[in-house]
Amino acid sequence: MPTVLALETSCDESAAAVVRAGVVLSSEVASQVEEHARWGGVVPELASRRHVEALPLLVERALAGAGLGLADLDGVAATVAPGLLGALLVGSVTGRSLARLAGCPFLGIHHLEAHLYAALLGEPPPAAPLLVLLVSGGHTELIALRGLGAYERLGGSRDDAAGEAFDKVARLLGLAYPGGPALELAARGGDPTRFAFPPGRISLAGGGFHPYDFSFSGLKTAVLREVQRWQAEGQPLPVADLAASFQAVVTKVLVQRSVRCALDHGLPGLVVVGGVSANQELRQRLGAACGAAGLALHLAPLAWCTDNAAMVGLAACRRLAAGQISSLELGVAPRLPLAEANSLYGPPPF
Repeated sequence: MPTVLALETSCDESAAAVVRAGVVLSSEVASQVEEHARWGGVVPELASRRHVEALPLLVERALAGAGLGLADLDGVAATVAPGLLGALLVGSVTGRSLARLAGCPFLGIHHLEAHLYAALLGEPPPAAPLLVLLVSGGHTELIALRGLGAYERLGGSRDDAAGEAFDKVARLLGLAYPGGPALELAARGGDPTRFAFPPGRISLAGGGFHPYDFSFSGLKTAVLREVQRWQAEGQPLPVADLAASFQAVVTKVLVQRSVRCALDHGLPGLVVVGGVSANQELRQRLGAACGAAGLALHLAPLAWCTDNAAMVGLAACRRLAAGQISSLELGVAPRLPLAEANSLYGPPPF
């Protein structure tokens, strides 16, 4: 397997890593969380500026940590889709420039594919075919993984992603940003059965409900109405119980529909990746449900659940080993379905 320098700048994490033969030699991440917390969410222009400032030092540290120079690389990779337009451009331009300097191929990586390969850092590493639950601040999707580049979307959220719902509900409850970790912490002291929030379902034209799709906007609205009721009565919010009840519904829905989808499609294992996969209640529910259903469960290690460049490097190593490279004229795509990830290799698709 080749040696790759990888960059990640799709949102508000600047990262660089060196990966060789499926082994992470170094990984550097610069978080922007504290800066964006002032605004209650990611400010795209600010994120792009911080990527420009952070990447040179991160690349230097990643190469030094691996004990390598540009001449030792077999490839340079960067996330090019999906994500924030300006942020993606920073990583893409930097990656293509470094590839030219190093005289090696460039690989544009799909962010969701990178998340899939984060699970390879777990023990034991999963093998296809599998069902992947990708659950993060920007995505909630069920994807059948049948091989490198062979992806089929089987379900997903029709509105808010699960992580986005966590952030929005945390804000309603007056909790800190980012909302996911703050809400999980608040929920530990709460009663998850106190409030009966709706699970959110997608109706089918012929009747019934979609078995694998998710909807979290109605759940978010239900929490808002409950918060408004308590405020109208002049009562202090039962933050812990609200947080626990909300978290219980989200994790239950994610687990039930994921397990059903895997069983219905004959997929023997479930891989769970993305920032929300760090949620401990979700991990516990998944363990119990997959055990009862006879499914092999693969959870990305906690250190690799959120955005990082190591996962980008893992995906790039697989692509490069398969003889696939990207054009140095490749652009970026803020919205590119995972099923179209193969279009990033060969002549520039956009």
